[in-house]
Amino acid sequence: MSSMTPPSSGPEPNHKANVNSESGAESVDAWSETELEDESLLENEEATALIGSMLVHLIIILTLALVPLRSQVDEEAVVLVSPPEYEREKIEMIDEITYSEVEQTQVGANSDAEMEMADASAEIFSDEAEIPNPVELDPTELGQIQVNNMFEQAVAPLDKLEDMKGKVGQGTQGAKGAVDRLTFEILQSLEERPTLVVWLFDQSGSLHRQRREIRDRFDRIYTELGIAKESEVDAFSKDKSDQPLLTSVIGFGSNVTLYTEEPTDDLEEIKAIVESIQVDSTGEEKVFSAITSAADKYKGLRRMRSGREPQRNVLFVVVTDEKGDDGNMLEASISSCRKLAIPVYVIGVPAPFGREHSLVKYVDPDPKYDQSPQWAQVDQGPETFLPERVQVGFTANFEAEPVIDSGFGPYALTRLCYETGGIYFTVHPNRNVSRKVNRGEIDPYASDLKYFFDPVAMARYRPDYLSPKDYMNMVKTSPLRQALVTAAQMKPASGLSRPKTRFVRMSEPQLVGELTSAQQDAAKLEPTLVRMAQTLNPGMKVRDEEESLRWKAGFDLAMGRVLAQKVRTETYNAMLAKAKRGMPFTDQKNNTWLLAPSEEITVGSKWKNEAETARNLLQAVADEHKGTPWALLAQQELSVPIGWKWEESFTDLAPPAPRNPGNNNNNNNVPRPAQDEKARMLKKATKRPIPKL
Repeated sequence: MSSMTPPSSGPEPNHKANVNSESGAESVDAWSETELEDESLLENEEATALIGSMLVHLIIILTLALVPLRSQVDEEAVVLVSPPEYEREKIEMIDEITYSEVEQTQVGANSDAEMEMADASAEIFSDEAEIPNPVELDPTELGQIQVNNMFEQAVAPLDKLEDMKGKVGQGTQGAKGAVDRLTFEILQSLEERPTLVVWLFDQSGSLHRQRREIRDRFDRIYTELGIAKESEVDAFSKDKSDQPLLTSVIGFGSNVTLYTEEPTDDLEEIKAIVESIQVDSTGEEKVFSAITSAADKYKGLRRMRSGREPQRNVLFVVVTDEKGDDGNMLEASISSCRKLAIPVYVIGVPAPFGREHSLVKYVDPDPKYDQSPQWAQVDQGPETFLPERVQVGFTANFEAEPVIDSGFGPYALTRLCYETGGIYFTVHPNRNVSRKVNRGEIDPYASDLKYFFDPVAMARYRPDYLSPKDYMNMVKTSPLRQALVTAAQMKPASGLSRPKTRFVRMSEPQLVGELTSAQQDAAKLEPTLVRMAQTLNPGMKVRDEEESLRWKAGFDLAMGRVLAQKVRTETYNAMLAKAKRGMPFTDQKNNTWLLAPSEEITVGSKWKNEAETARNLLQAVADEHKGTPWALLAQQELSVPIGWKWEESFTDLAPPAPRNPGNNNNNNNVPRPAQDEKARMLKKATKRPIPKL
């Protein structure tokens, strides 16, 4: 057998033993016990070294293998998920700025309450700016909805109002309050980093005076900045050479125009630009295209610098009096602004409750022309993605249904503010929550709204600011909501707006003919009301399960009003049919039948039950939703009885006596001289047609 030679670490041991050759045994090599113990120890040390070497090499190999997987980081790139590509209208550059030569009077604010009132109008304040960093991409309900007389206290999501960390007070009646609140937002942003404020102005003629009012308020912003500079907030102390606040101005109508080639901090230049914005007479307002283009223009300021923070905060402030004509760009503008963490603030108008259109008082801005008021239709609503209000006319006093404030701005613009963490300010100079506002009180360029509502009460009735897909999915989950939305999209039902209620009996055939004609007019209204009632009926089975105050108020009002109008119309027809069958007068001298409103239903038990259901629904709305548009309309509907009753009276049918012409010596009847009339016509200013607003 072969022998193994251990390492020599001392005198070589004698490891051979002699075996008796006579026994035939071979000579073998053997290890002593001590030598065996030494060999085991050495083998363990070699194994340990081998394992250690293998581990080191394995780590090196894995490290080298992972190197290609390391992502290449562009320090200049926005660390955000890019949205789908959308077509964007490019900002058109202008070479020169023109100035208006027409002196205009200021309109809107007349309140002297400034920053204090603006502070009071905010529902929640915090020590930190509400402007998010660009990496905060999780969906959040950041937006606020601000309502004043021109700017009342905030109407915010209920979850914010439940945690009242700030204060809610009465707002102002002018744009001062909005600009002061915006100043607060800008100062909060400046405490974080330098800021760019981009003003986007609607170029329609109806915004001329409001643009001027805001321009005059720019001094306030820079005054506040002067105070901040003395206190050495971070934005000023970091880099004295870096201008902390820059401003850009963009105009939008049928096109989008950039009025500041480079952002500026020159106050006089900014004011001159705003004053000189040209009027766009096309009637188009591409507000969302302007926002998307502005986000693309200034996205470089939101790119990450060294230290992993953007160069500047960017705030968008939109000034408009309509809802915008390019709503198809809403999702693109939301995506752009959320991607870059740009909050959008809108100084806008209140949306008319459940309506797309309202009337604006137009007065020619040029005093050389006729200054008498004219009324123009503009698109300012509705406040929801789809209409949620059934269009039913009033029988009460035979008047048209009033146009009233919804308590919120137009859906698309308000949702943009809500999604981006901004604020929507509703603008109306004649806002009064304590009484009806008459048309004669409306200021020029303001919408003709009859009633306004306390924003604190309206806070619980915030619309659902969801994407179209999410909104439709939400509606489909509820038979009540689906019924309301479907009925709201049906053609309007005018109801008995001017029913004939006086029937003079000169002969029996003549009376029957008039009754039949009135029946025919009522019969035309019945099918629409019946279809509306049938459409809404599935919601009755689940109305007690509805948790949203807004949806429940909307459904109960719709069903109550539709049933009330249906019963009024059908019982009106039935009462006329009863009269056609013949009714004797109690007093033989009487010759006239009068159909008067009555709470009593005398022509059928079916209508009695429907009338009772209508009253219960309307009374529930009036009691459970006080201080809201739904309660107002319910009370007006309840003010007129649902049924009818016949009353009799006398009408003198004798021909009138001939009038005595007199002796023609009355000087009051002498017409004015023709030359005087001609002189008056010469002095009358020319009236120009209303331009597209």
